[in-house]
Amino acid sequence: MKHPKIVVIGSINMDLVTETPRVPALGETVLGSRFSTLPGGKGANQAVACARLGAEVRMVGCVGDDSFGRELMNNLQQEGVCVDDVEPVTDVATGIASIVVENGDNSIIVVPGANHAVTVDKVRQAEAAIREADAILLQLEIPLEAVAEAVHIASRHHVPVIVNPAPATKLPDDVLQKITILTPNEYELGILLDKHSEEVAAFKEIMAEYPGTIVMTKGEDGAYYSADEKSVAHQPGCKVEVVDTTGAGDTFNAALAVMIGRDYPLADAVRYAVAASALSVTKFGAQGGMPSHGQVEAFLQQRSE
Repeated sequence: MKHPKIVVIGSINMDLVTETPRVPALGETVLGSRFSTLPGGKGANQAVACARLGAEVRMVGCVGDDSFGRELMNNLQQEGVCVDDVEPVTDVATGIASIVVENGDNSIIVVPGANHAVTVDKVRQAEAAIREADAILLQLEIPLEAVAEAVHIASRHHVPVIVNPAPATKLPDDVLQKITILTPNEYELGILLDKHSEEVAAFKEIMAEYPGTIVMTKGEDGAYYSADEKSVAHQPGCKVEVVDTTGAGDTFNAALAVMIGRDYPLADAVRYAVAASALSVTKFGAQGGMPSHGQVEAFLQQRSE
């Protein structure tokens, strides 16, 4: 099995997770059932997921020079992620995500903190690693100009670049043209391509008209992806017992990147990513449920029998 080299450029956060049977209304106080601090951030989550799926992973990002930052760096190293390009910065706190989990579903508030220190210059310092990579994986929890620079560098070296456009924002046309695969959910698709909500309902038509490759995640319904220039294929979801959906999208993106890095066809990569994301929701925490390659393969084998 090929162990692809994946460079993940993105956010590193500490997740502050509150579980509650009911989210309070404005001005109301309710009793929660559990509170946890867990490693997170879309970038770090995707890096960990890639490593567990058998990739050689290099993380590019920033943390604060504080206890959260040190804990997050240690966690990445323990997961086998290279942190040579993760910089502790002073005078700013490590990023956090405040997550409320209600009956398996979550709502999230992100405070970027040190993630805003991921500059264009920092991305340029990682150009040698980008040039040698089998795939680059990006999200939008770091400054947009840093994302754009990473896309331009990857394109210049003919390295596949996968962009998970979350949190959703419209990307410049010159950046969109150089992205190998975009991975929005249905909501993000509308913002990304500047479409009204009623237009997004016809997402298949939008995807078919888009000149590049889109893989759109759709929760329990699985994923839709650009099969060729004018058609959209569907990979159905996998029915599992949901414990916590936090990190499902990050697992999907990581699995997709790993399979693209292994030179698999897009259809096979999407099938693998849907299975990996399904497994991820069966355990608590963004990284807690992220599966190994062997677990995904066994799950797919079981479903085919």
